[in-house]
Amino acid sequence: MLEPQHAVVPWLLGGDGTRIRSHGVLMVDVDLRQMPRVDKLRFVLQDLAAIPEKLFVVHNLSRSMVAQAHALGATSIISRPKEAVLKVAEIEAAEAAAADSAAAPALDLDEGVAAFASMFSNVRLGKPVKVADAKRATSKIISRVGKEGLSTWLDEVRRYHEGTFQHCLLVTGIAVGFALDIGFSGADVSRLGLAATLHDIGKARIPLAILDKPGRLDPEEEQIIRRHPEIGYDLLKGVAGITPEILDGVRHHHEYLDGSGYPDGLKAAEISDLVRLLTISDIFAALIESRPYRPPMPRPDAYQILCGMEGKLEGSLVKAFRNVALGPK
Repeated sequence: MLEPQHAVVPWLLGGDGTRIRSHGVLMVDVDLRQMPRVDKLRFVLQDLAAIPEKLFVVHNLSRSMVAQAHALGATSIISRPKEAVLKVAEIEAAEAAAADSAAAPALDLDEGVAAFASMFSNVRLGKPVKVADAKRATSKIISRVGKEGLSTWLDEVRRYHEGTFQHCLLVTGIAVGFALDIGFSGADVSRLGLAATLHDIGKARIPLAILDKPGRLDPEEEQIIRRHPEIGYDLLKGVAGITPEILDGVRHHHEYLDGSGYPDGLKAAEISDLVRLLTISDIFAALIESRPYRPPMPRPDAYQILCGMEGKLEGSLVKAFRNVALGPK
């Protein structure tokens, strides 16, 4: 109901909740008639006191259970899980109304994310890619990175987004930062940015159980996810407004100069400059993003890994990427 517009982190009572963060909306659907569960929940909520919105599902709205929910800290109560969509929208609207002018710089982040969400949602539902959404997301990210710098973008994306969403936003921001740093024209920044925005669109057709699995993929799952460049290429092929170079970036961002990449095993001269830039941005983003099973890698460490990929990545571009990778001193 809530994905992909929102990053949803499930947690079974009594399970591992290490992925829960202290922001957003906490939705609780627990049988409050069972005191052992209530006691467990009370203990859990002590660690989640900083989450401002606590949405409890109380089936049939039993008066005693509503009272129990309020006693546990509920800020909102609904009777069925599917009502959460409307309630979350109401919470977001209230937060937006309460935001003052100091929050204005975050608008580009929010609007870029909204455009990403719309694009991925359409594809997941079997609808065609809306190029306008991709261009709008790219434009907002270019604006934000240009105004606030790449480091601010990376920090905010990692703070508020998870999984594939986080990765796509990071890659686009990094690619845009790279293009700006090496003095690309506005048209070339937009071109690389759009390729980055769309590079993983094929993942919208990969099952979420594989896509956001909180651990290593098994060989069969790995084979499924390695199909995403071809899926993305097929989704975009023939779409008005998608140029051959964008298709090239979507299909070939996992290719290496030595021919060891996929899906086509391209070598050196067969790999375009746009793809070489995009591949560096993609690898760096994967290293520094937050994962459920590991913290983000420090940027200097991630850059050293890129430097160690001699023969796979364009050495001169990796050197040119140094300022982007290491950030302001």
